Amino acid sequence: MIALLISLFVVGWAAAALIGTQAYFRGEQTKPIHERNWRSESFDQLAKSVTGQSTDFSDRVPAYSGDAFTSNSL
Repeated sequence: MIALLISLFVVGWAAAALIGTQAYFRGEQTKPIHERNWRSESFDQLAKSVTGQSTDFSDRVPAYSGDAFTSNSL
């Protein structure tokens, strides 16, 4: 009885982790992105292996264009 309960907990935890990982990467594939990370090959490879789909760059827009990283006045 206790083994069944533990295995049910482990299976539920694994399913929640898988769904959460998919949701994270699908969300990150559509969010605005900083210029320095625009074409991050490592993120694209990891996101594609997790979600099974490539990043659609027509959905992504550059963000944070006025921050200290891109400022020439500092």
